[in-house]
Amino acid sequence: MNNNKLGAVESHFADIVWENEPLTTSELIKICEKELNWKRTTTYTVLKRLSDRGIFQYIDGVVSAKMTRDEFYSIQSKNFVDEVFNGSLPAFITAFTSKKKLSKEEISEIKNLIDSY
Repeated sequence: MNNNKLGAVESHFADIVWENEPLTTSELIKICEKELNWKRTTTYTVLKRLSDRGIFQYIDGVVSAKMTRDEFYSIQSKNFVDEVFNGSLPAFITAFTSKKKLSKEEISEIKNLIDSY
């Protein structure tokens, strides 16, 4: 699902939708005009692009998410591990922790997650 990668501007737009959904296209246009300095056409273009990717939907003038923010980032995370670490979560964790020391609380949380599976 490489089509779910978002650039910085698309990510900001997605956050606007997720934080305000459901919202009318008129409301979305006003928010994007204020926060992103976009014209109506730009808002529609990005909405269509992300709707075509299956992230959002636009039905009868109402914009809503087809997947939650957590679902979206879960897919992105899985794809990253698959692409960069050949699907190996231990390889990812090794690479991640080689540059960042985990706190005792983080270690405990990770252990609890593993135990719950």
